[in-house]
Amino acid sequence: MPPAGRPRASSKPMLEEAASELFLEQGYAKTTIEQITRRAGVSRNTFFNYFASKSDLLWIELDASLAALAGALAEAPAGEGADPLTALEGALHRTAEGITATRAPLVLTQGQAMGIDDELRAAGLARALAHADAVELFLAGRGLDPLVARAAALAVVGASAAAIGRWAADGPDRGPLVTYLDRVVHPVLEGFRIG
Repeated sequence: MPPAGRPRASSKPMLEEAASELFLEQGYAKTTIEQITRRAGVSRNTFFNYFASKSDLLWIELDASLAALAGALAEAPAGEGADPLTALEGALHRTAEGITATRAPLVLTQGQAMGIDDELRAAGLARALAHADAVELFLAGRGLDPLVARAAALAVVGASAAAIGRWAADGPDRGPLVTYLDRVVHPVLEGFRIG
């Protein structure tokens, strides 16, 4: 007799979908890895091929945005005359363009319904700091003073977090993320150009 749930598959998207459904149906705390794998129709080992823990499922979009940002920074214009802050702004813009309204992080849009507590929300800080580290490395590699590079990276990530939070809170009729991001990132970077 085949296992209950979805057809046998070892795909990450199936696990993500199963987890999202269960988190919304019964809450994050009451959902087990076994329930997720059963609903997705995969083994526990398959789960751990993709995720180190259940909480990783809350931050899928943030993890994907880090990879996208790293790629956009690697492709940013370089060379003499290339302004690192302008290149950073362009990379952030390209990253935001790739995040559609349907990819708003569930932890932000449905956190209350899933029973996400402050401790789990705070776990996103490490991921946000990974974004800041990537930005800092980029700016320092483009010649900015290390202190200025770190300050600019943290400021930009803070502004981005504010934009993403507002964007997620605006619900299904939200506009493109890039419009939220541009409103706050540009002024932050302008402050570093003046200083």
